[in-house]
Amino acid sequence: MRANIKRMLILLVLVLSYLPFQTALADMGPKPTMDFTFAQEFPGTQVKIVTGALFECAQADCSDAKPLMEAGPQRFTCEANSCHALAYGFSDYHRIEIEFSDGQTRQSNIFKTSEFNAHYKVLIRQADLLVEPQLTLGAFSPLTYILLCGCCLLGLVIIVVSVILLIRRKKQ
Repeated sequence: MRANIKRMLILLVLVLSYLPFQTALADMGPKPTMDFTFAQEFPGTQVKIVTGALFECAQADCSDAKPLMEAGPQRFTCEANSCHALAYGFSDYHRIEIEFSDGQTRQSNIFKTSEFNAHYKVLIRQADLLVEPQLTLGAFSPLTYILLCGCCLLGLVIIVVSVILLIRRKKQ
């Protein structure tokens, strides 16, 4: 009788470990991002970003450029020395246009989307901007790696415990 209760308890724990902790919500998946860090090429007073816009293009020459529409979490925002874009999905080609504290509005070269969570270095030049992709090796944040390792370890423990229980059961 006691062995049956133990088996039922272990089976219950195994089943419960595979159930989700909360219900799924719509539109909660990851969205692509772009991070831009700026560096000034020319000497003099460091210029700061006043405002900016990210233009999306389907054509390689950006003849069909349209600003990234602000909708829900989708937007392009800038701070003094950096900009960030989050979208439901990006076009293949882009161009940024930034107004700086020196009163000049500079436009970038046309660049392609480089990664799902892309990082770009933007060189501020006298008349324009040069955007260069910065490839990163980290596909996930450190916390995500920790969670993935934890889940794998939990799965491994469940498999080992199940195998041990099956071996014991066959011996009896």
